[in-house]
Amino acid sequence: MSWLYLFAAAIFEMAWTFSLRFMSVKKLKALHWRGFFSVSANWLIIWPFLGYVVFGLGNVYCISIAMKTIPASTALAVWMGTALIGVKLVEILFLKMPYDGWQFLFIAFILVGIVGLKRMP
Repeated sequence: MSWLYLFAAAIFEMAWTFSLRFMSVKKLKALHWRGFFSVSANWLIIWPFLGYVVFGLGNVYCISIAMKTIPASTALAVWMGTALIGVKLVEILFLKMPYDGWQFLFIAFILVGIVGLKRMP
């Protein structure tokens, strides 16, 4: 069950990363809270911030549960490696970021490390 929490934490980390990417602190500071609900564009500014908070808390909660039974070094390596691979794949598949074949080789190396750490006692 701890491994499920660890992979959930990695998914939360991925979502947190993209909410951070799309969040604009400058626009958040410039929001006028008095008429917030009357302007629908305000939600485009606030959603990434809400994601930042919710996904960050979910991430910390899930990884803290996973680390109760999984050694910290293994949990952190698997968590970050999985999140890193997920972020890269989302960038390639959905955000159409440039990539080359070498990146897939290095992603494969990370996967080998994750599988190797998971198999360790």
